[in-house]
Amino acid sequence: MKSIKIYEFFCIFEKKMIMQAYKFETKISKTGQIKLPLNSQLFDKEVEIIIVPKQEIKTTKLKASDFIDKWSGFLSNTDTDDLKYRYLTDKYK
Repeated sequence: MKSIKIYEFFCIFEKKMIMQAYKFETKISKTGQIKLPLNSQLFDKEVEIIIVPKQEIKTTKLKASDFIDKWSGFLSNTDTDDLKYRYLTDKYK
């Protein structure tokens, strides 16, 4: 079983706790079973279960040449260098 992270949420309305919610991150087995950690507060109680599938994060490897093509010249700006030069020459005349 994948490691499980447990989050506990409380909904408080007018200083009364009206709902307690738990969030478990786990994996559904190939047979369709969901394993939850033992929690004695949930024993013999009806619960509502919402399943939200995690989205897969796909990473693509960037070749060095692609990186250079994408970012070359990013920080160089000849207009800026020209303006700096003019400013400094005017300042120190």
